[in-house]
Amino acid sequence: MYSVIIIDDHPLIRRGIKDLSSMDNTFQVIAEADNGAAGLELAKIHQPDIILLDLNMDKMDGLQTLKAMKAADIDSKIIILTVSNNEKDIVSTLRAGADGYLLKDMEPEDMLEQLHQVIDGHIVMSQKVSELVVRGLYEESQNESRKSAELTQREKEILSLIAKGLSNKLIARELDIVESTVKVHVKHLLKKLNLRSRVEAAVWAVEQQKN
Repeated sequence: MYSVIIIDDHPLIRRGIKDLSSMDNTFQVIAEADNGAAGLELAKIHQPDIILLDLNMDKMDGLQTLKAMKAADIDSKIIILTVSNNEKDIVSTLRAGADGYLLKDMEPEDMLEQLHQVIDGHIVMSQKVSELVVRGLYEESQNESRKSAELTQREKEILSLIAKGLSNKLIARELDIVESTVKVHVKHLLKKLNLRSRVEAAVWAVEQQKN
């Protein structure tokens, strides 16, 4: 069973997620908080498998909380769960290291599926979010220069696995190399493609596969 902490300032949302998780014996909500500061302390104490983090909260918002958790080396899978489909919010949190960005209007069954996906090492995003990221990358641009970027064979292999949503740890296992080597390759391919995060690389690579 995987442990979950909910950080959200709306009691009804916390209750709904707890009720939803009770429908799947894979997950157990072990703690909840109504603000980022309290949630950060709970995360330090419990080190849960998954943290569901609201974005818009008073005093310490979701982005600030996410950055604080990363600085504290909390190894949980952190998923932003919000009503905001603002492109700036999406990009900021994904670049700060979020493992996913889900919108609260998604179907309950879809949310459970996404929780299973993140446990398996995948980056999870609502469909609307994926479309916004793709659009942002296109507008930001030079898709053509990215297509012509000269990646090594190993970098191409790693990009393909990033596109499947695999974490560095899973990529290392798949290619039988150490995780630190994967990180170096990821850094190089991001620079060559003029991308700023593995999430952007994943979305861009998936779009290239479609074309």
